[in-house]
Amino acid sequence: MKNIEIDEELYQYIATNTQFIGESASAILRRLLNLGLEAEVKTVTVNEPPAVLEVKTQLESESLAVKTEITETKKSENNAAVIVTPISHETVFNFINKEELAMQRGAVGRFLLILAALYRAHPEQFSVVTEISGRDRLYFANSENKLAESGSSTKPRQIPESPFWVITNSNTTRKKMMLTKASISLGYSDIDVEKIRELL
Repeated sequence: MKNIEIDEELYQYIATNTQFIGESASAILRRLLNLGLEAEVKTVTVNEPPAVLEVKTQLESESLAVKTEITETKKSENNAAVIVTPISHETVFNFINKEELAMQRGAVGRFLLILAALYRAHPEQFSVVTEISGRDRLYFANSENKLAESGSSTKPRQIPESPFWVITNSNTTRKKMMLTKASISLGYSDIDVEKIRELL
């Protein structure tokens, strides 16, 4: 990976050609220049049989991560059958664009981008965040009205590219707490939860 310096006008051009939240500058340029996609094998782990052979392949194509897990099981004493199961392991980090985050002038913009990335990584499970609430108000809902009814001056905003809404009038500490609870609800480890919180 090489670092290059570009002027503000060129950077804005690249940013305006982003097709989705989390698309890297490299992926945008490859698309604009018709350079195609690159695949890179990251790690291969092999254990002694009977064991699990895990092959992790990361495609650097629009932040798509694909994991193929190969499980070896004994068929007989001398024979072994290999079962190949493709598993999609999307995480919020596949959809975070740090350059786009840095362009946000305030915490609300960064907050919404991080939540949008969480939604893109976990669209089926994201509704669990609607169970997160404070002492007397909801933090997340699937409508603006629900949040408005739960307290005054909540300043509800829609999480980009999702059907969910979130209150935005809380301070940065409260926003970090909301990100923490959302990340835990979506199954992230303590280390990853800390990384997500620090993106704000």
